[in-house]
Amino acid sequence: MTTPLEIAVDHPRWGGLVFDALAAGPTDGEPVLLLHGFPQTARCWRHQLAALGATGRRAVALTQRGYSPRARPLPVEAYTMAELVGDVVAVADQLGWDRFHLVGHDWGGAVAWQVAGRHPQRLRTLTVLSTPHPRAFAEALAEPDGDQRQRSFYVDLLRAEGSEMGLLANDAAGLRLLFAGAGMTEDEARPYLQALATVEALGAAVNWYRAARLTDVEGLGPIVAPTLYVWSTEDPALGPEAAEATAAAVEGPYRFEVLDGVDHWVPEHAADVMSALLVEHLDRYGDVTP
Repeated sequence: MTTPLEIAVDHPRWGGLVFDALAAGPTDGEPVLLLHGFPQTARCWRHQLAALGATGRRAVALTQRGYSPRARPLPVEAYTMAELVGDVVAVADQLGWDRFHLVGHDWGGAVAWQVAGRHPQRLRTLTVLSTPHPRAFAEALAEPDGDQRQRSFYVDLLRAEGSEMGLLANDAAGLRLLFAGAGMTEDEARPYLQALATVEALGAAVNWYRAARLTDVEGLGPIVAPTLYVWSTEDPALGPEAAEATAAAVEGPYRFEVLDGVDHWVPEHAADVMSALLVEHLDRYGDVTP
């Protein structure tokens, strides 16, 4: 069973931010923070929340900056990687978590890698779904005729001024196509379409793309937390080259799992397998100090 949660954070530049979240498990349980990707919300983790709560852990899935209506600054510069990483640390502080397990999918995975490389002392373990390590991704993307460059064609479309209005035109036909093209049914996508149905909401979500820079990898330290990385073969956005190269960026214990025949939406379309992998990872390394 999951329950809604509000997490208020005072930001020196953006003022009071209130993040919506979903939580499961006892408040004194071993802490796990889960980060969703584009274009979703904390709801995508509902299966994993239930599984983690059943083990006695305290699992909190955060609806991140721009996706939470009361944590939605307007400027693009409010969505830099430094700001997104800062949110994770600030939320953990607010929850009273000195060290915690961190889980991320898609953009949430990109943030999770950054937290692990910049705040290694805060993590018990790291689990990333779909998204390769940022350095491996940048190297794959740099190949002019490479597979990843072709898969990432949509990024420039999202970064373009006014892209949110285009995606929402004609009853959000473009956003619906984005979900469907990556393997999600209309019924599955409906809660996310509702959450992002305004120009303000979707504009904040695509601001993550607009604020992203290849230089985000600068100063990123090695990954020393015990790491589980899960990639799926039918992901149209993230190819095998960077996924396979991610191992070189991890100095701590590392496990790479490939889900054959699974599309991009791993937390939902491979819910049972993913939950089992996650619980096993946390069981094995929960008490390990990097």
